Amino acid sequence: MEELIAKRYIKALKQSSDAQAMQNMTVIFSALAESFNDSKFMEIINNPMVSKEQKSEILLAAVKPAESETINSLMKLLVEKNRTSIIPALAEGMRKDTANSSKTYAGVVYSDSDLDAKVIEDLSSGLSKKFDSNISLNFIKDDFNGIKVDVEDLGVEINFSKTRINNQIIEHIVKAI
Repeated sequence: MEELIAKRYIKALKQSSDAQAMQNMTVIFSALAESFNDSKFMEIINNPMVSKEQKSEILLAAVKPAESETINSLMKLLVEKNRTSIIPALAEGMRKDTANSSKTYAGVVYSDSDLDAKVIEDLSSGLSKKFDSNISLNFIKDDFNGIKVDVEDLGVEINFSKTRINNQIIEHIVKAI
């Protein structure tokens, strides 16, 4: 539900802003969304004893370095309509929208064995060419038996499981016999 409401706000922001302003707002909202992971911050924002004016002051102080009237107006509107809880969804939606418009995506490579930086770079450049985008990949050591590449914003997941390949080889040999 929050994502649907956030999409409406993002659509309105896109209509009134250029690409650079959207990127700046994405950075600001991403930083603000991190505050929502803090339990003390959430207690204050969700506390009914804290007035809307006080909540507005807190959020406006958080975005003050941006010096943007658009962001200030949005913060006031979110507080007024009791929709401060959608700020993380708003940040994520803006991040995805910015990634789609600039065709710059981040992905993750999972494997149980260490991979050379050159292999990750080759995977990144190959995917970038395939999807006509700029894709950067980060390596995370995991218990996945093989290699798994996940670029969530593009909806791409590629995996090469050692177990699955072994099973396919055995299946192929059995069929040949």
